[in-house]
Amino acid sequence: MVAIGLEDGVRSVGSVVEQEEDKGVIPMEASKILLRLASGWSDVDDSRALEVAPLQGAMTNEVYQIKWPSHGQRPRKVLVRIYGEGVDVFFDRDEEIRTFECISRHGQGPRLLGRFTNGRVEEFIHARTLSAVDLRDPEISALVALKLREFHDLSMPGPSSIQLWKRMRNWLNVAKSCCPAAEAEEFCLDALEKEIATLENETIGEQRIGFCHNDLQYGNIMIDEDTGVVTIIDYEYASYNPVAFDIANHFCEMAANYHTEMPHLLDYTKYPDFKERKRFVEIYLGASGEKAEDAEVENLLLLVEKYALASHLIWGLWGIISEKVNDIDFDYMDYARQRFHQFWSRKSATMDPSVNHNSLVLHTGLKEI
Repeated sequence: MVAIGLEDGVRSVGSVVEQEEDKGVIPMEASKILLRLASGWSDVDDSRALEVAPLQGAMTNEVYQIKWPSHGQRPRKVLVRIYGEGVDVFFDRDEEIRTFECISRHGQGPRLLGRFTNGRVEEFIHARTLSAVDLRDPEISALVALKLREFHDLSMPGPSSIQLWKRMRNWLNVAKSCCPAAEAEEFCLDALEKEIATLENETIGEQRIGFCHNDLQYGNIMIDEDTGVVTIIDYEYASYNPVAFDIANHFCEMAANYHTEMPHLLDYTKYPDFKERKRFVEIYLGASGEKAEDAEVENLLLLVEKYALASHLIWGLWGIISEKVNDIDFDYMDYARQRFHQFWSRKSATMDPSVNHNSLVLHTGLKEI
């Protein structure tokens, strides 16, 4: 889970001293790649005259914008991503790189410009990273729905079967192994295997499987405001999964704003109401130009609410583990508490077949107006 502001999130580089301090965090291997890249650009006069600015909001990696003055239309920019410690418990970095390169070949994201021992250099996308508010903008949300459908239709290497439940059980085992008894009891970790099995059984049946991003929060979505082109970035958690899970996870992320003084706090009154969810799903299903059948829309909406529970579980486990392996300034444990609270508070209403999901704003309990 990463939240990065690529342009509005960049801290100003205001002095030579500050620049030198920032340059010091770029590994020598990465510096050599940057020098080689800049030396090959005819519009950069001095390949060593680079500016380094950290990008705010990262919760897994350290990310830096690198910029060179140029006599072209705009400065030359690239992104340096330094991998966080301990993230190998969440995903395989080599597999993530293969995904990154394959998606790039599909024309769906930034190009890989170079690799070093603990990170990589990426193409800088000249677009604006979305904000938390943007996710609620109907026009932008519609563009995201269309782009997500396109992303799900990508043909990618690797197993095309559901990876969600295996990943969740793996993370549960890791959380159990690193939690003291009091924390394991607080988070009811011993009860979660049964809850995972119940959710898996509740979602068995005919459903669409696609290549899912699995972490579609606003910091992983960019938009070119001149062209309206949306780009989805950061594929660390990407895998084949039910598309309903990806949509559910996206909805859950509307409760977050990772660019506040307390970025871990979640506000579930911002979970999209039924009309918003229905509009998103209709646009998603109608991406080919044909209007979706009402039954298809209703079925996907019901599945999305069940997979929202899965989202709470898996990111709750992520929070517990991240507290143990990551030193980024983020209250992972309180984040985990909030996700688990949502799971337990919404479980009965979501799983009860007698509940009319069309008349509820799930996660808030408020009647639809």
